[in-house]
Order: sequence, then structure tokens, then C-alpha cells
Amino acid sequence: MMRILLTDTILRQPLLALAALCLLAVPAAAEDSKAWDDIRASLFGSDRAIHDGRDVISMEAPDRALDAALVPISVTAEIDQSKDRYIKAITLVIDENPAPVVGTFHLSPDNGIADISTRVRVNAYTSVRAIAEMNDGQLYMAERFVKASGGCAAPATKDAELAMQRLGQMRMKQIGTWREGEPSEVQLMVSHPNYSGLQTDQVTQLWIPAHYVRTLDVTLGDRPVLRFEGDISMSENPTIRFFVEPEGEGALTARAVDTKDNVFEESWPIRLEPST
Repeated sequence: MMRILLTDTILRQPLLALAALCLLAVPAAAEDSKAWDDIRASLFGSDRAIHDGRDVISMEAPDRALDAALVPISVTAEIDQSKDRYIKAITLVIDENPAPVVGTFHLSPDNGIADISTRVRVNAYTSVRAIAEMNDGQLYMAERFVKASGGCAAPATKDAELAMQRLGQMRMKQIGTWREGEPSEVQLMVSHPNYSGLQTDQVTQLWIPAHYVRTLDVTLGDRPVLRFEGDISMSENPTIRFFVEPEGEGALTARAVDTKDNVFEESWPIRLEPST
């Protein structure tokens, strides 16, 4: 009935109709706020202050995603990683996802720069948040609104058998020129379907149980440089770009553990150019 009345109003009184549409949008915004209130309380407690992150972190995400199952997210640090002041963790949250917490990236001064880029699943129009925790415990947040739907239930890889054959294989790429003592960017990918538990097999139409990368630890030589603790909102074949600060020749080692307790580990020698 309301829809008929609203249509009639649109035909006769455009300004009143616009006001009505604004009022109808209020509950959705309220729901979004309520979802974040619950998530925030669960992660950080209701009384812990979260500051505007504009001087600490910023975030890039598409306004409208081309593929809801592969939404690119980039978090950029606006401060240097020094021993006195640094970002020690970045948590990604997607308010309206069935499992809102994508995961937490644990960092240190050994990263040099606390930038993180990855790909996530987005299940509905929602706020996407990056919350940075400083070494002194202060919290700072950047936020973007992303229009996408169905990412958590989108069909996984077309060839499930091939995906299982490749399970746990890793690739590492050094980006740009790496020099000793300078922040250097690396891209790491783990071959894994990262099943969300909300997908169905395209042949049998049966539900596929959740099966995803739970933790990923990266070391450079004997120094830990990244730890990721994740959930189902991370896209299949998890890909992470981040920075490290090499101290000399050595190897980058990645160790992933999934929800079936499979352990995958691989190392790569790093290549350094002479310092300028």
C-alpha cells in the first residue's frame, strides 16, 4: 500500500516524495550503525575510544565492486613505523557480512611501512572499516562504503579438483627494488579456495563446508614481519601486499595453517640491490 501511495506522490509532489525517500533510508543506516556497535563491542569493548584515522591511516575501496567476491582493499599508513611509535595491528571489518571481521594483520617496526592491500568478499551494501591499533593501545579508524552483494555465497573456483591439487601452494613477488635498510614491498599469495560455508557445489548443489586459511605467519630471516589471523570474508586464493625492511641477504618464509589444520610452508631467497 505504501508503495502505491509513494508512486502517486512522486507523480504529483516531487519534493514530498524526495523527503519520503530520505525517511525510508533511515532504518538501513540505523541497522548499519547497530551492526557496527555490536562488532565494536566484541572486538574492542564499548568504552574504548576509536579516533578519526585521517592522520594515521587511510583506505581505498571501490564505491561499487565489479566482483563482490574479489573486492580490492588498500590501507595506507600516514605515519612511519618507528620503534617509538608504530601501528602494531590493522583489523578489517565489513559490517554486513555474515562474519564481519575479515581478519587482523599484526605488524611491527620491521615493516618500515604499515601499508596493507588484499581482496575481500562483500555480501551486501555496507561500510568497510580499517581499525589501526598503535603500540600505545590507541585506536584509529578509516571507513568506506562499498556497494556489492552476494560475495560470501558466490561460487568458488570453477575447478574444485584442481583447486585441491594446488592447495597450499604459495607465490612470492618482490615489488620494485629491494635495498638493505629500506622499506620494500612484497606480494604473497596462497592457493586456497577459502570456502565460506555459504557456497554450493555447482555440480551436486550441496553445501560446501567452510574451509579457509586461519593464520599466515611471515618471517624475514629470524624476524617476524607479518601475522594474519583471518576468517571467511577473505577472498579465495588469499593475496596480501605488505612491506618489510631487509637487513641483508636472507630468505622470506611463509607458514599458513587452515581450518582443517593443514600446514603449508615455503621460503624464498630475497634479492637485494646495492644501496645508493
